[in-house]
Amino acid sequence: MKAMVYRGPYRVRIEEKDIPAIEHPNDAIVRVTRAAICGSDLHLYHGMMPDTRVGTTFGHEFIGVVEAVGPSVANLQVGDRVMVPFNVYCGSCWFCARGLYSNCHNVNPNATAVGGIYGYSHTCGGYDGGQAEYVRVPFADVGPMVIPEWLDDEDALMLTDALPTGYFGAQLGDITEGDTVVVFGAGPIGLFAAKSSWLMGAGRVIVVDHLENRLAKAREFAHAETFHFGEYDDIVVALKKATDHLGADVAIDAVGAEADGNLTQHITAAKFKLQGGSPIALNWAIDSVRKGGNVSVMGAYGPMFSAVKFGDAMNKGLTLRMNQCPVKRQWPRLLEHIRAGYIKPSEIITHRLPLDDIAEGYHMFSAKLDGCIKPVIVPSAA
Repeated sequence: MKAMVYRGPYRVRIEEKDIPAIEHPNDAIVRVTRAAICGSDLHLYHGMMPDTRVGTTFGHEFIGVVEAVGPSVANLQVGDRVMVPFNVYCGSCWFCARGLYSNCHNVNPNATAVGGIYGYSHTCGGYDGGQAEYVRVPFADVGPMVIPEWLDDEDALMLTDALPTGYFGAQLGDITEGDTVVVFGAGPIGLFAAKSSWLMGAGRVIVVDHLENRLAKAREFAHAETFHFGEYDDIVVALKKATDHLGADVAIDAVGAEADGNLTQHITAAKFKLQGGSPIALNWAIDSVRKGGNVSVMGAYGPMFSAVKFGDAMNKGLTLRMNQCPVKRQWPRLLEHIRAGYIKPSEIITHRLPLDDIAEGYHMFSAKLDGCIKPVIVPSAA
C-alpha cells in the first residue's frame, strides 16, 4: 500500500509499505477514505516531538471503511463506514472508566505522561497513523463509531479531532452566559473553539492571530471579533483596553508549541529545542484574562518544560485546565449540533490533495501558503 513516511525534519514522502494485518483479536483494519493533516502534525514534521522515528506514518485524523476485523470484534462489520477518534484507548482502565480516554493507562509504555495517539511518535505509543491507504485500529470495539448515514465524510473527518478538541477547549473554559472569551489562534482548533464558545453562552468572542486570511475566516465562520497581534505594540494591553481594563473571563490557547510573536521564545523552542514549545500564546492568555478567570489550553506542547508565567497565573488566582481531548466523549452532543445545523465542520477545509501529493501538502501547510487552513488527504484521488 502507499503510505506517508517520515524521513527526518521537513522530509516526508510516499513509500510502499505492507498492508497492516490483524495482530490481536480486538483489531480492525480500515481502508482510509479521508485523512487530514493537523496543526500538531507539524510539530512532528518540524522535528519537535521526541522519539519520532524514521519510517513512521503520521495521521491521527482519518475515516474509512472496515476491511477486516479480529475474531473478538463485535461492534463493527466489514464494510462499515467508520470514524476513528485520534485517541487509542482500552476502554477499561481506571482512566477510561472515567471518560478520560486520552489518558488511557494501557496503550502506551509512556502512559504516565500521555496516552496513545495514532501516528504521533513513539512518545505516544508508536502507532502508525492514517495518512496511508490502510491503518490498523486496535481496540476496535471501543474507539471507532459507524458514521450515521446522514453525516457526510468530511464532516465526519472533522469529528476525529479538530472539532471535538475545539469544543473541549471551550468546555474547559467553563464559560457562563455572557462571558467574554478570547481565543488565541485562528487555525482549525481556534475556529472551532470560538464557534463552540457561542454554543456555550458566550456574550462576546474575540480571536487573536497574525494571518489575515485566518482572521477573515474567524469573522466569517465563527462570527468573532478579531485582533491582528502584529498591529499592536502589546496585544495584552490591547485586549485589556477592549475589555474595560479587566480582562476577558476566559482565554483559550489554541496555538501551542510553535507560536509566533516572541523571537526569543521561538528560537529557544523551535530552533534549539530548549523548551517543550514556545508558550507565548499561553503567556498572553494568562496575562490577558481577568483575575480569577479561566485559561484553557488546547495547544499541544512537548514533554519538556516551557517558560510559562506561572507566577502571574498564581497571583491572579487563575484556573488553568488542559488535556488532550477525549474525543468520543464529545460526539453525542456534537452530532446533535451538526444535525441541527448549528455547525458545519467541513466549512473550514481549504485544500484537498491526493495521497501522492502529501509532501506538498505538508510544505504548503507548514509555510502557510495559498491561504491553507485545513488540508485533507484523499487516498483514492489520482
